[in-house]
Amino acid sequence: MLWLALHFPSLPLDVFARGFDDAAAARRFVVSSGGHVPEVVAANAAARDAGIRPGLALSAALALAPDIVLRDRDAVAEAETLADLATWTLQFTPQASLAPPDAIVAEIGASARLFGGLAALLAQLGDGLRAQGYAVADALAPTPTAALLLARAGGDGARIRDPRALPAALAALPLARADADPAAVATLAAAGVTTFGEAAALPRDALARRCGRALVAMLDRALARTTDPRVPFAPPPRFTRRLELPAPVADVEALAFAQNRLVQELSQWLTARGLGATRLTLTLAHEHYLKRRGVEPTVVPFRLGAPARAVAHLNGVLRERLARVELPAPVEALTLATEETAPLAGRNLGLLPGDEAQAALVPLVDRLRARLGDDAVVFLAPHAEHRPELALREAARDAAGKARAPLPEAPRPLWLLAEAQPLGAWLETAPWILRDGPERIESGWWDGRDVRRDYFVAQTPHGETVWIYRDHRYGADDGEWFLHGLFA
Repeated sequence: MLWLALHFPSLPLDVFARGFDDAAAARRFVVSSGGHVPEVVAANAAARDAGIRPGLALSAALALAPDIVLRDRDAVAEAETLADLATWTLQFTPQASLAPPDAIVAEIGASARLFGGLAALLAQLGDGLRAQGYAVADALAPTPTAALLLARAGGDGARIRDPRALPAALAALPLARADADPAAVATLAAAGVTTFGEAAALPRDALARRCGRALVAMLDRALARTTDPRVPFAPPPRFTRRLELPAPVADVEALAFAQNRLVQELSQWLTARGLGATRLTLTLAHEHYLKRRGVEPTVVPFRLGAPARAVAHLNGVLRERLARVELPAPVEALTLATEETAPLAGRNLGLLPGDEAQAALVPLVDRLRARLGDDAVVFLAPHAEHRPELALREAARDAAGKARAPLPEAPRPLWLLAEAQPLGAWLETAPWILRDGPERIESGWWDGRDVRRDYFVAQTPHGETVWIYRDHRYGADDGEWFLHGLFA
């Protein structure tokens, strides 16, 4: 087996900064620990250029750069983001596991060939994570514990495939970077044992008595002396992703960057699960102090005519829908969530280069719904009823976008009149030609709306093709003629 560890060293910063566009990224941004004596937890490149470093007191950071954008660390958002990243990683591997608080391990030995080899797989993984706004350090090793230790110790790009090479590769790494009991690590550090190699060289029994068997078991797992089981990560059944903005935004058009990032993450989540979205909700959270004044989040629901996951398709629909939204107050965060999904098979690629880069077209129905509203666009679905005026009803489509029942084999016009019109004198002015019929429809005796009609496809004196019938409800052979529908 071959394990890949993905370490996110600036995760406390990235959960906020990934919503920054190029202009916002140039501003000094700092994440603090909060509390009575806050310290700097993470700082972006612009803040580091001003001399701000992790561990610096926040008061000192403000003295160096009074204009910094400041956020308190959000441990819940970090845990949710790590789970989201594990879900995204499942595009490349059948097994990924969380390694809180800032890493993921994935077994990629079995899937490397599917992506054109190990180098191509690692390149796609790295490019995809960086495109989402995450800094990542990776390492390969035969065991997940060794891969984690290498990645967290700054061994970005370490590639260990032979278990026999593990003792030499891990020997100089700081023991504090391992998933070990901090008290045990502190005990060894007091005795001058600070590296993995120094700890592994100690007598096992004595080490277990002084520091616990958990530390010895960790050393054995890292060196492939024993099994290293990991709990597989199971992705959540529903996509929900929140994105903080660097500063409140009062214009819908200014949300485009954050919206695009959320849609890309949704598309990747859907791809990993083999699904397409049919109903989504975008929630726009306004500034905190406005909630006390009764300004609730703006909820933007929208539907799709058929399951979809292409970024261009989802972005096009969402852009049209947002254009109709009037913001009651500036927006400080966006949350995109799936309300309904359906299975969606993958698309077969062509043989020509660049086929995978073709943009998806947004269906007209989805554009109309997004622009005019869900209530302005309806589908007509056949209903189990012989009377034509009751046979078509407004209905939603099924998950595949198809009608729920087959159309009748007999000729039917697409346009039925709201009420059948008596022909009367029209038939006396010029002859009408009967092209098809009769089709007898006799039904409705049980609900008091009984009909007894003979339908014909006819041609008017002006050459129009229409649907007419003769009413025989009262037993007369020469009942009155009615116009009921028009053919295209």
